[in-house]
Amino acid sequence: MGRLIVQEFVTADGFAANANNEFTAYEMLKGGTAEFDRSQSAWLDTVDAMVLGASTYRMFAEFWPTLASEGEIIAPALNALRRFVFSRTLKNAPWGDYPEAAVESGDAVAAIRRIKGEFGGTIVLWGSLTLSEAFFDAGEVDGVRLVVMPVAIGAGRGVFPSGRDPLLLTLLGAKTYDAGLVELEYSVGSGGPRPRPERSGSAR
Repeated sequence: MGRLIVQEFVTADGFAANANNEFTAYEMLKGGTAEFDRSQSAWLDTVDAMVLGASTYRMFAEFWPTLASEGEIIAPALNALRRFVFSRTLKNAPWGDYPEAAVESGDAVAAIRRIKGEFGGTIVLWGSLTLSEAFFDAGEVDGVRLVVMPVAIGAGRGVFPSGRDPLLLTLLGAKTYDAGLVELEYSVGSGGPRPRPERSGSAR
């Protein structure tokens, strides 16, 4: 059974997107990220597949399978992954000169369970916050890798769904990189409000 890992870049104040649901904070970083990119490339060599929502797919497909990504350290490993795009409107999902991504247009939770059953290793989800929220709510996320950037934007959209029972995260590792990046790696459990203990002698 594969493991679904959500990897997101987040601001220091905890937002993966701004108030307009745009992923722009990365563009504010100063200095190169070659050290992080090398680590990311090594990790991607252990990953089997990626899953993306339609909007993130469009952003990725405009860059990674094109000449624009030439020289990017992670491009070969990223383009080698199996690809699944979750969309009810897309009929196909080209990926440059590489094989097309598979389009999942049915029930997203049933699809990710099937995909996890097809792979024995890691499946990564990037961006795609609405999709990841559905997978968190269904208990299908096995791990989280948060890449914290030294940027604060004050408001926006977080990684984790609101209004649900608490998630229990177990820290597996923390690494610092160039450009002030810090990657926090967690495994995911589930939790909820603890029952209030009864006082001895209280009425029932």
